[in-house]
Amino acid sequence: MTVKEISEYITFPRTFEKYRWYKPILVFIIGAIIYLIFNLLLIAIFYAICGENIMVQLLHGGYEVMNSEIGEIYSHLGVIIMLPSLYLANKIVKDRPFSSYSSSRGGWNTQLYLKAFIIPFILFLVVGIIESVILGNGGNYHFTILFFIILLIVVPLQCIAEEYVFRGLLMQTLGSWFNIPLLAIILQAIIFGFTHGYNGIGNIGIIISGLVMGFLAWKANGLEVSSAFHTANNLSFSLLVMFGIQSTTSTIVMSDLIISTMSTVIFGILLYYIGKRSNWFGEIPETLQEDDS
Repeated sequence: MTVKEISEYITFPRTFEKYRWYKPILVFIIGAIIYLIFNLLLIAIFYAICGENIMVQLLHGGYEVMNSEIGEIYSHLGVIIMLPSLYLANKIVKDRPFSSYSSSRGGWNTQLYLKAFIIPFILFLVVGIIESVILGNGGNYHFTILFFIILLIVVPLQCIAEEYVFRGLLMQTLGSWFNIPLLAIILQAIIFGFTHGYNGIGNIGIIISGLVMGFLAWKANGLEVSSAFHTANNLSFSLLVMFGIQSTTSTIVMSDLIISTMSTVIFGILLYYIGKRSNWFGEIPETLQEDDS
């Protein structure tokens, strides 16, 4: 058995015959319009369920609203709808196969995603507990079985949606335009950072996270590892908030930045090392394998 050569992920769109530099712009514009429609529907649904007062808090309460069940669910759904928006926009523009956003190895690999998730998830949990003990930044306990199950569904989908948009559409577009992977990683990370509603220090932390996840997507030739890392970070924090061990805030202080930066960089390097040693980044679907005969 021989294996097809894996294309470089960040510049992968350039390998398609129908590639045109302007098509991602059309995908973005159409996707933004579809997202706006979905978002208005989401607001209408939550308005009907929760009422005007709660809806005002959800729309204007910052990250602090995620300290409640309804706030966290609404916030995650608001990001998840980016994924179907991108999918529909891609189908309308007929830019390239939607699977090419996932990877240059032949589409999404769920096993790789799950393998890459476990270790950073445990590490982020441990660091979060230690941080809470040292800094005393706990919140309110609001665990329920139903909310726990919902988190296990919506948090991974929210992280994967962000990866498709930022490390997929955006990073691949920049990589295809400039043909310089490192530049694409840096630019997407900066944009990723400033699309979050934190203060200046918080945005720096998000930019660093964007750099690490961009690097992982680049080296893994796909979004599974960066999505797993993203999910490990967000899900561990959501669970800690649910159990009252941590709390969410839009105002990040220097101690939070230092801890989050060290954790993100060290765990990202560790995940890359494990993946490299285990040849995770070379795993491709059997459909891409060819018989020598």
